[in-house]
Amino acid sequence: MFAGIDVSKDDLEVRLNSQVEGMNCPNTAAGFARLIRWLKIYHVSRVVLEATGGYERQVMKALQAADLDVVRINPNRARSFARALGLQAKTDPIDAKLLAQFAATINPLKSQPTSPEQDDLRALVHQRENFVQQRSDDERRVKTASSDAVKALLKSHIDYLAKVIASVDIQIRQSAENLNQKRVSQLCSVKGIGLITAASLMAYLPELGSVGRREIAALSGLAPYNNDSGKHKGKRYICGGRFSVRRSLYMACWSVIRFQPEFNARYKALRDKGKCAKVALIACMRVLLIRLNAMIRDGSEWSDHVA
Repeated sequence: MFAGIDVSKDDLEVRLNSQVEGMNCPNTAAGFARLIRWLKIYHVSRVVLEATGGYERQVMKALQAADLDVVRINPNRARSFARALGLQAKTDPIDAKLLAQFAATINPLKSQPTSPEQDDLRALVHQRENFVQQRSDDERRVKTASSDAVKALLKSHIDYLAKVIASVDIQIRQSAENLNQKRVSQLCSVKGIGLITAASLMAYLPELGSVGRREIAALSGLAPYNNDSGKHKGKRYICGGRFSVRRSLYMACWSVIRFQPEFNARYKALRDKGKCAKVALIACMRVLLIRLNAMIRDGSEWSDHVA
């Protein structure tokens, strides 16, 4: 038996793949207990739910704590599955039933439970990104503001955000070291990777060091995919994966290219072959991530290869 849960801010709509009737419960701790009892009555082996901006996190943790296999999927996969089945209508019960059918038809990898330390680090890193974005937005507004009073307010807010970001950086360091001090030291030992990049990789890519090179590249969305058909040989492209990981590696890789001769030579060689700057950078990002993955896996130190 497989279950699908359509998650909203207040409610959880639940359906099984081989039952007409389902259940609805509040998205609260009391509702989770009721949901778990109901699922265990039917001996559900897998539960699928969509990522809904964070509303699904608490119920997912509760189900994992109850030893249920929980899979959180990208909403795009669910909609593609619905289109493949020819389903056009969309309601909460229909979506829950669709997710149950998805669980029965496809065998996706179950979501791994996270520790409180991982959740704390991820929340801090995410909030820092929000503060940095707000500061960047205000810095652009200052340039176009026509009122001196507005400019003064914006500059005051920018100064405030700078102090808050500095405070969050201290908390991120403490949280990352509480999670895995050795990993922080390993990642920060790489010239070009600082604390924030290391913390972002630990928060957004906990699989680092535990999977193979192909898997880690695919998880981060840096794996190139073929686009061939018959005699047509299309350009390789990247897609999917975790945007937050790519964003964290983007600026870090520029620093790595600048300070490490091996990556500098690799980047220049790709550019000399006619590759555009972003293609060359993505290739360097993939190599950097694969080497970081091997370093964490083997527990070794970073070694500069000959350029």
